Amino acid sequence: MLIWFFIKIMKYRIDNLQYCNWSRLIFEINREANLDAVHVTIVYHEDYDELILEIEKWEKLFKENSDLILMGRNFEDIQKAHQEKKTAIFFGFQNCSPIEDDINLVEKVHELGCRFMQLTYNNQSLLATGCYEKIDSGITNFGRETIKEMNRVGIVVDMSHSAEKSTFDAIDISEKPIAITHANPSFWHPAKRNKSKDLLKTLSESGGMLGLSLYPHHLKNNTSCTLENFCEMAARTAEFMNVKNIGIGSDLCLEQPDSVVEWMRNGTWSKSKNFGEGSKNKPGFPKQPDWFKDARGFENLENGLKKIGFSEDETNGILGNNWFNFYKNI
Repeated sequence: MLIWFFIKIMKYRIDNLQYCNWSRLIFEINREANLDAVHVTIVYHEDYDELILEIEKWEKLFKENSDLILMGRNFEDIQKAHQEKKTAIFFGFQNCSPIEDDINLVEKVHELGCRFMQLTYNNQSLLATGCYEKIDSGITNFGRETIKEMNRVGIVVDMSHSAEKSTFDAIDISEKPIAITHANPSFWHPAKRNKSKDLLKTLSESGGMLGLSLYPHHLKNNTSCTLENFCEMAARTAEFMNVKNIGIGSDLCLEQPDSVVEWMRNGTWSKSKNFGEGSKNKPGFPKQPDWFKDARGFENLENGLKKIGFSEDETNGILGNNWFNFYKNI
């Protein structure tokens, strides 16, 4: 009976997307926020060899901060992190570049710890169409084979930066639920990266997860977005998505220099500057809202979601338990 009660009241806190300039300070902030797991972006446009270099950096971080973080490979590592008061770190790619044009590398990157991979980052890739392209041709032949292989080895298909037809295709092709780890509904704010109501409804019906984003360019009124407005959006989203398919993917980019966002937007494929959802006048990282400057803002989210009408169980689901249940089926 005591075990049942313990499980019943368990509150996981999971942020399913951060891309920070990682340091002990940020790991301490995530622990202060009681985050049990964080899905971290470790590559954007890097190839396989460059991925290996990034993993070597993370091996050093794990060694130097073993009292704060551990490597996550499955849901049991989230349980372990919770018990040990640490944060499980799950590797993810915001592009498919590390697998290059070799299907065999999908299994290799899984062995290295990858658990989420976007099929595109804004532009057309070998697998699918990005949300910045004018023509969305959908999932390619290589993309179909890659999704099949990702399903087999246990890497989640992430369509956060992909175009709409490609995302519908991915939901249809994948035998496992996919994720949109960091985005918001476009009815609330029509950013290129935000998603339509029809798409999110289909995502939910297929068992997929949406991570609501706290990145200012994805928010109504940008940095000036209020906590109440954000939580109202979450409530409206729960009217057409099952609340159990909604979580948080903050897209926090703490302590990153503006040169990094330029790299994210342009990679090595462009000589002309692409400002993404920024502008020539404001090309750098936008300022976070005051109520979510870093992961410690989860406390504000908890209060705001309850105030707007979510029950305690629903609030705990959005703030972590829903992602935890999703991880069980990766």
